Amino acid sequence: MIDAVPVKDAPAGQADASFAEITARRRGRLRRYLFQHPRVMDGLVALCYLLLVTPTAVEAVTDGAWPAAALLAGAAAALFFRRDRPVPVVAAVAALEVAVTLLHPWGSNISAGLWFSLYAVALVRTRRYALGALALATAPLALLYFLMAVGPMDGRLPDTAVSTRENFQLITSIAAGISMTLSNVIATGIGISVRQRREHEHEIAAWAARAARLGSVNERNRIAREMHDVVAHSLTVMISLSDGAAVVVGKNPQRAAEVLGELSRTGRTAMADMRRVRGVLRDDSAAGHAPREPLVAGDNLAKLLEGFRTAGLPLHYTHTGPSLPGDAAFQLTVYRIVQESLTNVLRYGRSLGRVDVNIARDGDTVTIDVVDDGKGTVDSGGSGAGPQGPPDSLGSLGSGQGLAGMRERTRIFAGTVEAGRTIDGGWRVHAVLNCNGDKGE
Repeated sequence: MIDAVPVKDAPAGQADASFAEITARRRGRLRRYLFQHPRVMDGLVALCYLLLVTPTAVEAVTDGAWPAAALLAGAAAALFFRRDRPVPVVAAVAALEVAVTLLHPWGSNISAGLWFSLYAVALVRTRRYALGALALATAPLALLYFLMAVGPMDGRLPDTAVSTRENFQLITSIAAGISMTLSNVIATGIGISVRQRREHEHEIAAWAARAARLGSVNERNRIAREMHDVVAHSLTVMISLSDGAAVVVGKNPQRAAEVLGELSRTGRTAMADMRRVRGVLRDDSAAGHAPREPLVAGDNLAKLLEGFRTAGLPLHYTHTGPSLPGDAAFQLTVYRIVQESLTNVLRYGRSLGRVDVNIARDGDTVTIDVVDDGKGTVDSGGSGAGPQGPPDSLGSLGSGQGLAGMRERTRIFAGTVEAGRTIDGGWRVHAVLNCNGDKGE
């Protein structure tokens, strides 16, 4: 058994380990042991060859051709190194077997060494190289059997009629040459087949590792997107609330207390969201790991809107049609789109008089509209964080990651999102989601 050449560019990881475990279980206990102890396998191959040629070695010693027995032992020793030097070993074994045949014709299983050595070459070399080695290693011994078929008789054959002796020699030589050639072809074919199977397994392992790495990258992108939404929204709202509290603390202490309470709640909600997002990075077996369930709309969406109202947005919310689907991922997408849109309004808006949030469901289609008027006067009462109004360009004032994140979320549900100025100078975010978009329906 020869180890396949490893795929050097295959990334290591959990996928590699899992695939290796599956392959090991398929081998069984004995094959797994031999695979993990290659030198033991090499020793068994050499011993198997010695057992196959023992009758020939005994006959050679009995007939006084002891060098043939020594050459057979040398071939067995060479087979022990077939894993490290397969090409020199097959050349050496081919030469030794030709020499043994010359010294002691008609020996049994002499060509067995070529089986093991040609298999080793086919396992680590290309198919063309293995077939070339097969032809070059088989040709000398096949030629020798041909010469024996048409050459003089061996004096050790039984003393019978000449025609019978000649027919016996011819038939025996032809049969030996054909069987030796076919056995070498079979050994090479097995080696080529095993090599192809192992290459296929390595390709699958590399594919699994690449898929795992891609999944890890996608998960990191998802975490980064969630972190962006949580941090951007929470910090924007908290800054606005703190500024509003500083303005009204002297004029209206009760209102300031309400704003500070909302500030504290926003901070705690942000911490809970960040723990939930970071939970995907923790081991499930760890005690006290953070919950990983996504947020849902419902009360959370209502609390989100109330928080923006407290931060100073003149917010009006309407919902038409049936309620949102029960899919938590879909509800989280709606939640994040509304959150990101209102966060941008709160962060970049100026002189707002009204902000409308409308969620409408018509069958499997859910439409989200967040529109501000971009006009009006600043609320001098200090109930909010400060003047509001839409930016000239969302990308010019921010990193653009918020809009990119919304587009990524909508694509999951075969939807679209548009953001831009309205006719009257306000700013509008329009998103359309399909409830069954992730199912291809």
